[in-house]
Amino acid sequence: MEALAVRLSGLDPYVDGALRIVAFYDTLMRRRVDLPALARASAGLAECVAGIRLHGTERAIRVASDGTATSAPPARASGTAVVLLDEEEIGTVWLERPGPANQLDEVLLDRLALAVAAAVERYGPARTTMADPALVELVISADGDEAARARALRLLGFAAGLPVRVLAVRSPRLPLDQVGGLVCPDRTVKAARIGGVGVVLAAAVDPDRLPAGVRAGIGAAESPDRSWREARTALRFATLREPVVHYADLGALALLAQVPRGALRENPDVAALARVAGNPEDLDTLDAYCAAGSLRRAAELLHLHHSSVARRIEQIGTALGIDLTGPAGLKRAGLALAAWRLLDDEAPL
Repeated sequence: MEALAVRLSGLDPYVDGALRIVAFYDTLMRRRVDLPALARASAGLAECVAGIRLHGTERAIRVASDGTATSAPPARASGTAVVLLDEEEIGTVWLERPGPANQLDEVLLDRLALAVAAAVERYGPARTTMADPALVELVISADGDEAARARALRLLGFAAGLPVRVLAVRSPRLPLDQVGGLVCPDRTVKAARIGGVGVVLAAAVDPDRLPAGVRAGIGAAESPDRSWREARTALRFATLREPVVHYADLGALALLAQVPRGALRENPDVAALARVAGNPEDLDTLDAYCAAGSLRRAAELLHLHHSSVARRIEQIGTALGIDLTGPAGLKRAGLALAAWRLLDDEAPL
């Protein structure tokens, strides 16, 4: 390329300049520079403000000719180029040159667009937790094809071939981006709210870092679309006492989520529990008893004397029509509790 540039430079100054621009960006791409570095180099070469915007983040990188980020109001773009990756438009690059455009600006913008596409393919966009919901929906959709899913993951910043963990999150107080940053502090994580439920895509998950007040279901499948369905199911089983549920831990209990709501509602045990649920104290007592498996351990969870818990359990058993003193009754009550929660994702427990 350099030898060709030397031979042609004596023939046509435009060709000489164009070849030098091509060689300039080839060097940047070989050095695997990131988007901010591309913007700085382009602004210096063009001697005016250069900008890069990716549709997946909607965050613009604007750099002045001295290599510093500029906060001045954007001027009219003197030239633009579309950034394409796998024939999909993923962003835009532009120059803000005062006065008429330079005759080589078109070449510069074309090469910058190619370099940006290569950088996105290699690194993904700048690490921000909140993501474009449309891209996240492409990743978790059961209707999408694998090629579209792979492109969406790449645009979100996930390296090709590496596993992606999926969480379904309900966080009434803590912003979703903070939840994502907590469960995956050192690796790529993206979050978006879809259909009233938070979606967290993460390269790794530390569930112990989820803060109080947040409920989460964690999928187990390798495929993000299946993992999302599993995470949604696991979230439906989450409670105040067990706020984080792994789908893999549900086992056969996950089959309850496939039972139509009408059938659950008509079950005598579930219908009886729905009447008991009007008393939060009784519901909490029954939940603790089913989780602990004994009166004494339930009393420890509730910070009550075991005789008080025994009296409550007897009254609850009478109201349910279930003998809660034996293993069969305890199993029935536990299933009824799980089924009742599935009737309403926002159930109190």
